[in-house]
Amino acid sequence: MKIESLRRLRGPNVYLSRPAVVARLRLDDLAGVETTDCTGFTERLLRAVPGLAEHHCAAGSPGGFISRLRNGTYFGHVSEHVCIELSQLIGRDVSFGRTVGTSETGVYDVIMECPIDESPESSVPRELLTAAIDLVREVHGGAGPTARALEERLAGLAALAEREATGPSTRSIIVAARRRGIPVERFDDLSLLRLGWGHRRRLAWAAMTDRTSAVGVDIAGDKHVTRRLLDEAGIPVAAGGAAETAADAVRLLDELGAPVVVKPRHGRQGRDVALHLTTADEVSRAVDAVGGEAVVERQLDGRDYRVLVVAGEVVAAAERVAPHVTGDGRATVAELVERVNADPRRGPGHSRVLTRIDLDETTDRVLSRQGRTRESVPETGETVRLRETANLSTGGTSRDVTDQVHPDVTRLCQRVAALIGLDIAGIDLRLPDIAAALPPCDGPATSGVIEVNAVPGLRMHLAPVHGRPRDVGDAIVRAMFPGGSDGRIPAVAITGTNGKTTVARLIAHLLSGSGMRAGMTSTDGVVIDGRTIQVADATGPRSAQMVLGDPQVEVAVLETARGGLLRRGLGYDWTDVGVITNITADHLGQDGLDSIEDLAHVKAVVAERVRDGGTLVLNVDDPWVRSLADRPRVRADRKRLVWFGMDPANPVLTEHLARGGAAYVLHDGWLVQATGARRTPLLRLAEVPGAYGGAALHVAANALAAIAAARALGARPEHLVDRLAEFDPSVENPGRGTLFRLGDVSVFVDYAHNPAALAATLRTLHRLWGAERCVAAVTLPGDRRDDLLAASAQILADGLTRVVLYEDHDSRGRAPGEVSGLVEREMRARRPQLTAIRADGYRDAVTAALRMAGPGEVVLVIYEKWAPMRSWLAELGVTPAGGTPVPAGFAALSSPAPGATLQVARSLTGIPARG
Repeated sequence: MKIESLRRLRGPNVYLSRPAVVARLRLDDLAGVETTDCTGFTERLLRAVPGLAEHHCAAGSPGGFISRLRNGTYFGHVSEHVCIELSQLIGRDVSFGRTVGTSETGVYDVIMECPIDESPESSVPRELLTAAIDLVREVHGGAGPTARALEERLAGLAALAEREATGPSTRSIIVAARRRGIPVERFDDLSLLRLGWGHRRRLAWAAMTDRTSAVGVDIAGDKHVTRRLLDEAGIPVAAGGAAETAADAVRLLDELGAPVVVKPRHGRQGRDVALHLTTADEVSRAVDAVGGEAVVERQLDGRDYRVLVVAGEVVAAAERVAPHVTGDGRATVAELVERVNADPRRGPGHSRVLTRIDLDETTDRVLSRQGRTRESVPETGETVRLRETANLSTGGTSRDVTDQVHPDVTRLCQRVAALIGLDIAGIDLRLPDIAAALPPCDGPATSGVIEVNAVPGLRMHLAPVHGRPRDVGDAIVRAMFPGGSDGRIPAVAITGTNGKTTVARLIAHLLSGSGMRAGMTSTDGVVIDGRTIQVADATGPRSAQMVLGDPQVEVAVLETARGGLLRRGLGYDWTDVGVITNITADHLGQDGLDSIEDLAHVKAVVAERVRDGGTLVLNVDDPWVRSLADRPRVRADRKRLVWFGMDPANPVLTEHLARGGAAYVLHDGWLVQATGARRTPLLRLAEVPGAYGGAALHVAANALAAIAAARALGARPEHLVDRLAEFDPSVENPGRGTLFRLGDVSVFVDYAHNPAALAATLRTLHRLWGAERCVAAVTLPGDRRDDLLAASAQILADGLTRVVLYEDHDSRGRAPGEVSGLVEREMRARRPQLTAIRADGYRDAVTAALRMAGPGEVVLVIYEKWAPMRSWLAELGVTPAGGTPVPAGFAALSSPAPGATLQVARSLTGIPARG
């Protein structure tokens, strides 16, 4: 077995609502082999990994997986369960897994849940699955790994997972944000968090926010400047000064009097801090250990305290206790330290709530002052100090004293944070008792502030060894998002087979007219406040995050396509509005989608991720879209359902309105808002930009969907009508039904690339010019299944008599000429008298089609990429149609009689209208 590929689904996906990885697994020599084909496999596997006995599998109860093993299952499925169990054994709490076959024999997709905050770049999933595969192969081949070998491998995996995990401080902020419904995402493998969306977005890096003063951070980072600044403000601080040399430090010792403290001027986490220094020799050695600028201060009396101030409020306080061990009369100091470090709460660095105690030169010096070494055996109950400083980063512990803080101390700490200019500050104090009033300053301070920390560690408050834990992560989040804000901006997601880009552009246009700065993703790129910032197929999660993470954006409009959703998941957790335009046959045969039902399952994710109380906008004329409302995970009863459609007599629509529901429909040539029995005309279809006087009926569906979404987000109807009338398709929706002229010949450019879209476009052209006056230059994508290409060819043959075929620049895995050859054969089989030629590329194809067209005729151009096609048309002298987009002969059709139905040839009847 081997892993062929592994990709991460970063957000909600077709499998579950949390991140997952999809690993493609090739079984090779184990292809087609079942567990029952290997004598004793199940028993050997259970001896190696006994926790598998508790796995439910499809049975839904413990032991279900064991039943599958004993009845026979494939080894891809076995590797999935072993990987999940190994994940649990290293403390990585995941439980969901699924193994599905692919179209290739012996190749499976293994889907496994990931911790929600695991870095998208994490190597842990691959390493875990590799370990699982190795274990399964060893068990298959013999006795399996020894207990020691498995233990060592698990220890390595656990260390890797711990290194890549968030620390306790960052994790507390993530948990607090999610509890309040605030979107939060970890950036790479750092402690940098993005909380909220758009103009409400905030950044946090551990206990520092985007509002933390850089000046404040610099001041706190310079202990000498901090002390002087506070001293001048009347804050009780230790007397002292800066020392660049040992001689400077000795002079300060003489001035201040013993004992003194020596610490790095720009140090952190208690490193190289020396306390209780009384002689010149001790001070000199301490300065040499610093290795740079030092600060020498008179040592204050009392206990060590840390007070956390967030947004001007004291939210937690802890007494810090230096690392120490307590003797039992038998164990050495080194052995006692080993016992302390065995506490599962302790780990290296800051990954756990407590840090391991290291025995080093500093420890040896502290022990020496007590007349001890690492090999000394303390008496029972005797305390042996291992460090002078009480920092958690050097192995110290904490005791919560938040409820004991005297009001004098509270006011002091609030003043200190304000003076330094920090929104989040950890203030270190030496006081006889934090519960006592502060004595008046009538001379050199004997207690007071010893340091101010920017980006303070939160571990001592989150998990004190003694006392009540404090949810300081929540305090930080409350300060970042006051008033109960969830940090979200209005968001709408659009999916479907056809019309997604047009609907997204229309929604962004309508909402921007309401005074909101819109961010939009679409097939053509990312647009922020009307300006394109990226040209690409931007319908996946990365593009959605680009919009949601932009601090200018006030409303997000996210086109969400099948490909990105399947390959990477959604780029958001919830939206306020979800729009499904239509679901027709396209992209089948790709990404494991074999039927329209499969396609509907994927599109349903957008509907499922509309928040409770949000609005679901669905096409009532499309049976597959209608079916989404009944899916259990959509739970339409907990969302507001709004239909849009072209047939006001649709039974589903009439029943919905009879219950007082809302809908947007085309009725008697008008776009109409319907609520219960009330009907409000909005705009005549003939006046909708891009509808060509009403000939392009699919434009009505797009407009209705967009209006429904904009209304759901609070836009007023009268503003929507005015804004819709101002929409300029040639500028804001280029390449989607865009009309040009070359002399007496019209050029109609569209992106239609599947049967439904081609049928809708041809219906429009037939209404405007008639079937016999249409020529086409057509390309179809090579990644479509042969039967879908054949269906498109038949639509073209039914609607055209003259066609020029050309190939996409990107053949998408097809041989040169394969697609155009297939389409030509299908067209001729359908219409033997058809005039069809093949051209070399879009330039030759458009040129040939223009030569075929006579005065008053139209050339339909279907393109692969808009920018090069637009450039070529300009080079040929093709210009925008300007103010006369509708041929004169269409005037009689532009205002259809009530109930009238416009149709193309009978062969096109029944083809779903482009949505």
